[in-house]
Amino acid sequence: MKPFRRSKLHFDLRIGLTTSLAPSSASSGEPNATSLRAPLPLRIAVCVAVVAFLGLAGRLVQLQALLGDDYLQRSTNNFIRERELEAVRGQIRDRRGEVLADNRPTFHVYATPRYVSQVTLGRLARLLKLSEEQREALAKKLGSKRGGEASKQVLVAEDISRDQLAALESEKDLLPGIDIEARTRRVYPQKATAAHLLGYLNMAGPEDLKRGYKHGDYVGRSGLEQKLEQKLRGSPGFERIFVDAHGRRKSENELGKMAQLAPQEMRRDPQPGLTAVLTIDLDLQHIVEEALSRHASAAAAVVEADTGRVLAMASYPSPDPNLLGGRLTRGEAQRLESDPFRPLLDKSLRETYYPGSTFKIIPALAALEEGLIDPDQKQVCYGRYELGRHVFRCMKAHGPVPLHEALSQSCNVYFYHLAEKVGLERMARWAERFGFGQPMGLGLGEASGFVPTLDYYKQHGGFRGGYALNTALGQGAVRASVLQLAMAYAALGNGGKLYQPMLVERLETPSGDSVEQFAPQLRAQLPILPSSLERLRRALVDVVADHKGTASTAFIEGLDVAGKSGTAQVRKNRRGESSGWDQLNDHAWFVGYSPSRNAKIAVAVLIEHGGLGGHVAAPTATRIIQGYFDRIDPEHKPRPIAEGPAIKLRTTLPASAGAR
Repeated sequence: MKPFRRSKLHFDLRIGLTTSLAPSSASSGEPNATSLRAPLPLRIAVCVAVVAFLGLAGRLVQLQALLGDDYLQRSTNNFIRERELEAVRGQIRDRRGEVLADNRPTFHVYATPRYVSQVTLGRLARLLKLSEEQREALAKKLGSKRGGEASKQVLVAEDISRDQLAALESEKDLLPGIDIEARTRRVYPQKATAAHLLGYLNMAGPEDLKRGYKHGDYVGRSGLEQKLEQKLRGSPGFERIFVDAHGRRKSENELGKMAQLAPQEMRRDPQPGLTAVLTIDLDLQHIVEEALSRHASAAAAVVEADTGRVLAMASYPSPDPNLLGGRLTRGEAQRLESDPFRPLLDKSLRETYYPGSTFKIIPALAALEEGLIDPDQKQVCYGRYELGRHVFRCMKAHGPVPLHEALSQSCNVYFYHLAEKVGLERMARWAERFGFGQPMGLGLGEASGFVPTLDYYKQHGGFRGGYALNTALGQGAVRASVLQLAMAYAALGNGGKLYQPMLVERLETPSGDSVEQFAPQLRAQLPILPSSLERLRRALVDVVADHKGTASTAFIEGLDVAGKSGTAQVRKNRRGESSGWDQLNDHAWFVGYSPSRNAKIAVAVLIEHGGLGGHVAAPTATRIIQGYFDRIDPEHKPRPIAEGPAIKLRTTLPASAGAR
């Protein structure tokens, strides 16, 4: 009987489960389907079981397939700590291999937030002598790290002193999660020398962090450090180490099977940055900066005439870049920013000035090349030129002068007449050919300068005849940088080739293997007849060599120089009347090249508010040129010139009172 009952019960359950969905057959006299359904609690239990099973299966897929890597990372973070291996920043060297920017070893303190307790934090603050405010800021910084970030090191202090290092080392067993690591810090062994050109670094800010930098990284902020940032900085590596619950280092054997959960790549070596070899000659840079240091505020550039390589470029005064990387006090920073001599500004590249009479080569060449004048025809100078109701003055009455003497003695009246013949548009066109009013392509934030055109004046109140006269003298709206003038005169000295200024010779690995070599780039071959260049050369030689030349006080026996002085007026009521730095005084210029034939170098010197260019800037320029041929390139030192009666009959008479 018991087997029969079990079979019957089994039969009834099967009927209840399998026929509950059958169509109703009450009309046919068959049993009602409702009476065959399983009890409601049983059906609910079955549904719950199915839903639970599906939920567990979905969660399993999520944990294993979707979040598996994340949870594995979290688990390994409990016993693996990762620290970054810093890439050594590439050096910057001069053309002879002298180091201009280097790195020195320092010690930084790092904390791994996961392992740093309040007790550890208090002990660390005591050893580093942190203020209460600094301690709270550090606690907040460490406490903000969550998840995987809590297992990564955070910079606590950089470049600690030897005393701090010794104190931390003596208690390192009581500082779990605290590490002292050897790092490097940028250093400039030449201090303020070439400071603007090199630039400086400081710590990464919020915008840098968005671009992939990390807290504690240093970033190039100006000069070549900024321009070559990606080449110099290299690529950091990393090292992963096994630790225990207190952050102490453990070996793989000590961890046993847990070590098998570690990622395959436990270390990646950093790639050091490239070394940049510049066209700058450090010895010449010293010569230039020593010459400029005799003035309150000045700038200069020396370029290789037949290649465009920049051999020296300086702005005086300049700061020490070693102090600009975050070590300046607030007071020191304010003093630098408020200094009237503007030491933070690169006056050779990032500032423009009225070029004054150094710009006279432009209308002179325009007139010669386009046949607008007879250069031997004389123009009488009575010391003034009238245009309508306006009177334009010269420094003195020169009497009748041809183009040669108008250039060598800087006769403004001659160039007022010349400006009317040449016209503003023609001057603008020739100035553009020489690179004025255009970017130089260095990528150092250099100023482009400006040369006015008729369209410019139409948009700014209309054109007047006097504007062309002012332009011919490098005044009015004309603006140029020191380096632009040096490149323009280099083109005069090399036969009409305008080069792109060049600062980086090559990039190489730390071992000295060349990675990228740069060659001089010719921007344009200027359409100038050799006869026109020769006529200008002779006139520019007499600027210095003739005792009537505006820069005759800068004459050095045996030195062959062709150049032009300039006194750029900055206030209507002052015309170079005083010597020394005075904000109301004129800017003093001298730009030239040497030797006068087949020039080796071109030099541009600006003395801010220095007065007369021939008396102030020209001696500084010839001192630089003499230093170059005496100490840098004595093999090509030019022989004494002997070419015109003005030179042969030169006396020791002072320059004319109208020297500009």
